[in-house]
Amino acid sequence: MTQTRPEQPTSTGPHELLVDRFAPRSDFTLAHHRLVDADPDTAYRAVRELDLTEVHGTLVDTSMWLRSIPERVKYRKRGPVRTPTRLTLDDLAAGSERVVLGERPGEEIAFGAVGRFWQPVVEWRPVEPRDFVDFSEPGFGKIVCSLSVLPYGTRRSLVTYDVRTIFDDPPSWVGFRRYWRVVKPFVGVIQRAALRTIADTAERGGPR
Repeated sequence: MTQTRPEQPTSTGPHELLVDRFAPRSDFTLAHHRLVDADPDTAYRAVRELDLTEVHGTLVDTSMWLRSIPERVKYRKRGPVRTPTRLTLDDLAAGSERVVLGERPGEEIAFGAVGRFWQPVVEWRPVEPRDFVDFSEPGFGKIVCSLSVLPYGTRRSLVTYDVRTIFDDPPSWVGFRRYWRVVKPFVGVIQRAALRTIADTAERGGPR
C-alpha cells in the first residue's frame, strides 16, 4: 500500500488531543501514564525514537508469543512468521498495518489501524490516514493509539500512552468485548513497558 503523508490536523484549542480527533468516541479505552525525570523536549525525542521491538519484559514477551500462536500454526508450512527487527513510529509510516495519523511535534503523535484484531488470526484492512475517521465498514474495528508528553513542574514530564478502540456494528463490538476481557491486562503490561523504555531513554539524556 502506498502511504500518504500523515495528516497534520489544525489545532482547535489548547486542550484538544489528536487521539480525541481520530477517536471522537471510544468503545474500549486504556491509558497509562509515567512521570519522567526529563524535560518535555527530551521526553518527546525518546517517544519518537521508541523501537517497539525493544520493548521487553517477561510478561511482554510471553504475551506477544501467545498472541502469535494462531498465526504461526496457520502459516507453519510457509516457514517461520516474519517479525520486524526494528519498528519505530517512523517505520509505521513507511509501511505496515498501522499508520501514523497525525503529529504535533513535541507534544503528541497518534497512530492507528483497522482490522479484525480480536480474531485468532488478525485480518488487517489498509486505510489511508485521511480516510481513517470516516471508515465504518461492518465487521471491522479501529484502534487509535497516542503517545503524548506534558510538562510536569519545571524539570519533569508526564508521558501518556492511550489506546482506544471503535466499532460500528454490534457483532464486532460483542466479539471484541469477549476478547478484551482476556487481553486487557496484557495490553496494560505492554503500555507500561513502552513507557518504561521511553523513561529510561529520556533519563539517560535522550536518544543517542
